[in-house]
Amino acid sequence: MSGAVELRAHGARAAVECDPRLVGSRHGGAAPAPPRPGRGPVQRGQASVELVAMLPVAVAVMLTALQFLAAGATRELAGHAAGAGAVALLQRADARGAARDAVPGWSTTRMTITVRGGDVTVRMRPPTLVPGLARLLESTVHARAGKDA
Repeated sequence: MSGAVELRAHGARAAVECDPRLVGSRHGGAAPAPPRPGRGPVQRGQASVELVAMLPVAVAVMLTALQFLAAGATRELAGHAAGAGAVALLQRADARGAARDAVPGWSTTRMTITVRGGDVTVRMRPPTLVPGLARLLESTVHARAGKDA
C-alpha cells in the first residue's frame, strides 16, 4: 500500500511520500496513535470512584432540601391552625380545639396554642432528623379575630 499523497495549492501540484499510518482516516480526521504499553494513567473505575465520593454529598443535599420542605409545610399548618382558631373566636367557640382540629394528628404534639383576647398564636415545630434543629426551624403564626383583623 502506497503512502503517496497529492497536494494542490494555488495551481501547483506536488506528490509527497509518507507513512500510511499517518494519513487521515476514512472520515477525514487524523488516525489515532497506537497505544503505548506502560504509559499514561489507568482510567478504569474512575466513574465508580467519583460516584462513591459524591454520594454522601448528594444525600446531604437531599436531606437538607427535605428538611426545608418540612419546615415550610409546618409553617403552612401553623397558619391554618391560627386562622381556624380566629374563626372559632368569632363564632364564640373553642379556639384551641378548632386550631387542633385544623391540622393532622401527628402535628398536634408539636404545637403550642395561645389565645389572648381576639388574638390566636400558634407555634409549631417541624419534624427533624437532627435533634435540636426543630427549635431553630420553629414557626410562629398570629391571627386576629375581629373587625380590625
